[in-house]
Amino acid sequence: MFENLQDKLGRAFRLLSGKGRISEKNIEDAVKQVKLSLLEADVNYKVVKEFISGVTEKALGEEVLKSFSPDQQFIKVVRDELINMLGEKNVPLKLSSQPAKIMMVGLQGSGKTTTTAKLGTLLRKEGRKPLLVAADVYRPAAIDQLMQLGKQIDMPVFTGDRKNPVRIVQEAMQQAVKNINDVVILDTAGRLHIDDTMMRELKDIVTAVKPDEILMVVDAMTGQDAVNSAKAFNEALELSGFVVTKLDGDARGGVILSIRHVTGKPVKFIGVSEKPDGIEAFHPDRVAGRILGMGDVLSLIDKLQSNIDEEKAKEMEEKFLKNKFDLEDFLEQLKEVKKLGSIADIMEMIPGAPKDVDLAGSEKSMKRTEAIISSMNAQERRNPKLLNYSRKQRVARGSGTSIQDVNKLLKSYDQMKSMMKQFGRKGKLLKGMKGFPF
Repeated sequence: MFENLQDKLGRAFRLLSGKGRISEKNIEDAVKQVKLSLLEADVNYKVVKEFISGVTEKALGEEVLKSFSPDQQFIKVVRDELINMLGEKNVPLKLSSQPAKIMMVGLQGSGKTTTTAKLGTLLRKEGRKPLLVAADVYRPAAIDQLMQLGKQIDMPVFTGDRKNPVRIVQEAMQQAVKNINDVVILDTAGRLHIDDTMMRELKDIVTAVKPDEILMVVDAMTGQDAVNSAKAFNEALELSGFVVTKLDGDARGGVILSIRHVTGKPVKFIGVSEKPDGIEAFHPDRVAGRILGMGDVLSLIDKLQSNIDEEKAKEMEEKFLKNKFDLEDFLEQLKEVKKLGSIADIMEMIPGAPKDVDLAGSEKSMKRTEAIISSMNAQERRNPKLLNYSRKQRVARGSGTSIQDVNKLLKSYDQMKSMMKQFGRKGKLLKGMKGFPF
């Protein structure tokens, strides 16, 4: 996420490195580099122009604090302007009705249906009881797709007669009241382009159910086209906010920097992966930190708290301290780590994380380790000493690896056991685990 923009902004900051004061002369090249970086990231030209004007005005003549170098001071100015552009603070959903109604709109291909299911998952984690409504009767298989997603996340989906969108949403409201669903999420029809028929239908749905929130789902990879579509939807429907999807597949990120500025409406959520829980509340200050390569520790903590089982974590800690951590436990830990997302996602959130790490190799190593341990039987996981040559051959065949890979894992496991014995009670365990293959 934002990888290209991070690299290019980094060049701008390096232009000021070692200077004693920010002046008109030494800031000119840095500002030019920031401007080019934003334009290459597909940020709207008018937004870039206003952003650069604000940065220049604040940076010129500003005294460099004793604890800051000019490049750090300039980064602070850019960060403040980024946060200002992105909206300064998180804007939560306003769900005052009972049941509350969220209407999802957007063009075909933006990820609207999958986002409907992801939002349902997020709201259920917050204690809500959502009902998903399949009101897109035009796109082939749209209703079936939402039903499949509902089954996957164990969430009810209302389909009605599959013909009349207005009737479907009205009957869905009755169903929600009957089944005590406190939030209804409407997946409405999209088109490949904006047309009068679609807008008229969406307006009829708004009139029929009076939604608390009208969220437009925007594909980050469509660039300026997404910004133009957002303006049209906002003028027709008076949107309450946006969900920007596919940020994990786009290194530019220009849409998220333009959309609020152009429409005046906040980004409320971002899609960060294809998983059912791959959606996050949008925090401008955290995203500004990611864009500038400063990490996002708060989002990482949120991920840990929502994905890691606290009781399991305590149990594992006890096993570490008593040197009873076996390969079955390690397999369990690998599965817990995978819930957090890819290694690249996690590294991006850690301030100062090295950029030259072989992330693809690390992901491969994790998968290989999981495959090897999964190919062992329960006895072998609990007592790896049982693994003689013939057993290792079976494990290697079953995991699609080699005996050398199996031996490497077992050697690392022995080293880890040795280190647990040596350091576990001294609180130095994690420092000594660098050799373990994940």
